[in-house]
Amino acid sequence: MIKMFINRPVLSTVISILIVILGILGYLGLAVEQYPEIAPPTVQVSATYTGANAETVLNSVVIPLEEEINGVEGMTYMTSTAANDGSAKISVYFDLSVDPDIAAVNVQNRVARATSKLPQSVIQTGVTTVKSQSSALMFLALYSGNDEYDEIFVQNYAKINLVPKLQRVNGVGQITVFGAKDYSMRIWIDPVKMASYKMVPADIQAALRDQNLEASPGKFGENADGVYEYAIKYKGRLSSTKEYEDIVIKAQGDGSYLRLKDVATIELGGFNYGTTNMVLGKPGVTIGVFQTSGSNARDIVADIEKIMDEAKPTFPEGMDYSIPFNTKTFLDASIDKVLMTLLEAFILVFIVVYIFLQDLRSTLIPAIAVPVSLIGTMFFLQMFGFSINMLTLFAMILAIGIVVDDAIVVVEAVHAKLDGGMKNAKKATESAMNEITGAIISITLVMAAVFIPVSFLAGPSGVFYKQFAITLAIAILISAVNALTLSPALCAILLKPHDDTKEHKKNFKDRFFIAFNTSFDNLNKRYVRSLGLLIQKKWITLVALLVFTGVTILLFQSTPSGFIPNEDRGIIMSDLTMPPGTTIEQTKKVINELDSILAKMPVVESRINIVGFSLLNGVNGSSYAFSVIKLKDWKDRKNAEDEVGAVVGQLFGKTAHFKDAKMLFFTPPSVSGFGSADGFDLKLMDKGDDSWQQVSEVSQAFLAELNQRPEIQYAMTNFNASFPQYQLDINVEKAKNAGISVSDIFNTLQGYYGGLYTTDFNRFGKQYRVMIQATPENRATPESINMISIRNSSNEMVAISQFVNVTRAYGPESVSRFNLLKSVTINGKANAGYSSGDAIKAIQEVAAKHLPNNYEYEFSGMSREEILAGNQAILVFMLSLIFVYFLLSAQYESYLVPFSVILSLPVGIAGAIGFVKLAGLENNIYFQVALIMLIGLLAKNAILIVEFALQRRMHGMSLFKSAVDGAHARLRPILMTSFAFILGLLPLAFANGVGAVGNRSIGMGAVGGMLIGTLFGVFVIPILFVVFQGLQEKISGVKTEKQTETEVE
Repeated sequence: MIKMFINRPVLSTVISILIVILGILGYLGLAVEQYPEIAPPTVQVSATYTGANAETVLNSVVIPLEEEINGVEGMTYMTSTAANDGSAKISVYFDLSVDPDIAAVNVQNRVARATSKLPQSVIQTGVTTVKSQSSALMFLALYSGNDEYDEIFVQNYAKINLVPKLQRVNGVGQITVFGAKDYSMRIWIDPVKMASYKMVPADIQAALRDQNLEASPGKFGENADGVYEYAIKYKGRLSSTKEYEDIVIKAQGDGSYLRLKDVATIELGGFNYGTTNMVLGKPGVTIGVFQTSGSNARDIVADIEKIMDEAKPTFPEGMDYSIPFNTKTFLDASIDKVLMTLLEAFILVFIVVYIFLQDLRSTLIPAIAVPVSLIGTMFFLQMFGFSINMLTLFAMILAIGIVVDDAIVVVEAVHAKLDGGMKNAKKATESAMNEITGAIISITLVMAAVFIPVSFLAGPSGVFYKQFAITLAIAILISAVNALTLSPALCAILLKPHDDTKEHKKNFKDRFFIAFNTSFDNLNKRYVRSLGLLIQKKWITLVALLVFTGVTILLFQSTPSGFIPNEDRGIIMSDLTMPPGTTIEQTKKVINELDSILAKMPVVESRINIVGFSLLNGVNGSSYAFSVIKLKDWKDRKNAEDEVGAVVGQLFGKTAHFKDAKMLFFTPPSVSGFGSADGFDLKLMDKGDDSWQQVSEVSQAFLAELNQRPEIQYAMTNFNASFPQYQLDINVEKAKNAGISVSDIFNTLQGYYGGLYTTDFNRFGKQYRVMIQATPENRATPESINMISIRNSSNEMVAISQFVNVTRAYGPESVSRFNLLKSVTINGKANAGYSSGDAIKAIQEVAAKHLPNNYEYEFSGMSREEILAGNQAILVFMLSLIFVYFLLSAQYESYLVPFSVILSLPVGIAGAIGFVKLAGLENNIYFQVALIMLIGLLAKNAILIVEFALQRRMHGMSLFKSAVDGAHARLRPILMTSFAFILGLLPLAFANGVGAVGNRSIGMGAVGGMLIGTLFGVFVIPILFVVFQGLQEKISGVKTEKQTETEVE
């Protein structure tokens, strides 16, 4: 079969050309993203109960919805929050295998079952169910430097003129506008005027419903004998403030009419005044863009930037935009860095190959094999639904070192035949291929087998392992096809018989190669002598193996563990918490002070501030604010003090003087969709029936213990049950005597304080809400309730304060639940010198010791995935070893001989973990995938020695001689391929700048494992072969050359 490819070089080249063409076609259809979609599908249910406090929203909205949603197909867990602004949010998380669209439909069906249990005003406002897009692609910020255009104008300008265009961009899944300042017809009623005209908010509601409506009167002439038909038009909903001012509330009886403008001020305002957006210190709006799964991030951002650039000339005077957060920036920089590393690796590999092979023709063969394998891999990536991302690109870099191995093995074997005196390159190739075809197939199967268990992994870590491993496995398989087709054909054409009789003047290159070969031959002789000594004293090797195994275990126990390392993405987030009850104006003052600090920092490129929203808690409240700070490009931040971690430290220092303000600066998580901050995230849950005050006390006591641990930099919660509130009690008996119902009292209070949503109006091609509420100055203090009047059964206006009693109380600004239990969200970060794994362990220990029995905790977000991934990593590692063992058992027809391969692995593993430990890195997911790949690579070296030693043993050599001769014959290709791989990975191992932590984790682990594994493995493997082949022969006897030939036939 192989002979056919050697004799038919055109066929061999056609196979490779077709692989390249398919690869290019695959590449054109591949999406580009930073990481594959690994965040769990999430469905969010939102509702608003205007005017209700957090606990009311929880009891009347959240709990009925949760009871129905719980247990929906594929659900893993559920969180919910209810806040004092009347908002309710429920997030339902699903298993990664669940289709997000199906999940959204299933949740929607469950929500529909709960609708009848919800308050009427919630049903009227609507309960929305949307699949949440976890991968935030970018934030756009539109702002105004012109006093004529306020924040309400800017936000609505964006929603009317920009958002519809952005929603139509291919690949955009969701556009979120932060702040709910949609236009709203605000009817600001005056309590004193209302009382003087004997009016209550319900009368305004009735007038609006009666006069602000769309109607369908019908047609004139329909089904009649006339010639024409005429549709009857009614003006429909009112749209201007003048039309609303002229709404008739009642006829006075004397020919005059009481109109809406007589008791209220009407303006086109904003729907909600609870949040404020500031961009670069100016009023503005922030727009979040989220991409759909499998879309191309680069194309989406390019299309959005084009839309914004085209729209900019039409902006009103003084308006501009900024892009404070854009994953494409990091994605481009990371991919460019990886591609540069790919090129560096390619060059370094071929320098090594050239030094060993000392012939440009020979070096050309591996140089052709690598691009064929890497480009061909692209076709299969598209078939598997993968994308071009950091993981598949890392796999490509590692594949260079592995793929070049197969071609080197072929070329080196042919060279050995030509060195042995063969004069015909074709015959030398045929002879060499007869010897090494079995080894190539064996190596390929083992390398692919290492990655088979990985494809069965579930969850986000499974996606990580899978994309990395399958990409590598594909490249290896294509490489094997190349090694059995194209490489032999090229060897037969390009390689020439060695002619040592020719005399010519020796140049520097020749002198260098002569010196190199002489040194290598001397090294090889010393190596053979050392092997002879070690085989006689096998105990030295066995003791060394035990030492390496012990060192490996110790290093794994002492090296910090992590999940996905946090990189310098050039973005810092801040979260501000003011004392409970702080007004939005006071919070804004603190944010303005922070903004002035940021404006003076040269490392800061742009910033946005949103007042009235907590990013960590995901809730609205006047005492919260958050900021997004974009740093300058990586190339402009070369100094250590400009790295993201250093800037975070500077910001903590510059804001330490803020009085009463709790400022927290953090970086976003490595992978979007796992919370807002890096570090750990857990939910503390009450299994009993404690009050929120008790829950708060337990959580504070737990945090106090947690913050004493050295592993924890900080642990905190924004939950506070001490927000100043007022308790409203109704004297029902007195109200009934006056002929006033409890619902009338609440409707009146809601009309003045909470706000009543009554009807809608159309303007600018959109639909907006009409809201009734008292003017801000008429609801500023608790004493304002004395100005509110209500109509009794005798049609008289009486003070509502006769029937209600308001007392000072304390309660939470927002409350949350986790899987139907009261919960508190705790965020934190590991201290410098400790990993996230250390922090998780510390939390577990503190919880076991200090949490009351009726409380439990559960990790969420990235921390949850890290714990699940930790358990999977050990399983994958063991399965990979088992697969390799059984494949080799089948190959060698022995259950003992494979141990000479398997037991040589601890040497390399010790090197890998040792280098990572010395470099101050973590045992994270990048290191773990490098470790699994190392199993295959180190096993490959062992297979090369064992395969050749077995061949010699079967040809009648003694066990000792066959082991030494096999090792001697394969030392050059082993060192060549190993050093090619090591040099190829040096750019990764010593990476800096963008994505440096991930690069170094893979690079250091692979370089350390390969270096130590090769240097010590070449001594250990022949000894292990002698031991286990000797045991095998005691059991089954020695196989002769005759038996071997019979098997071959």
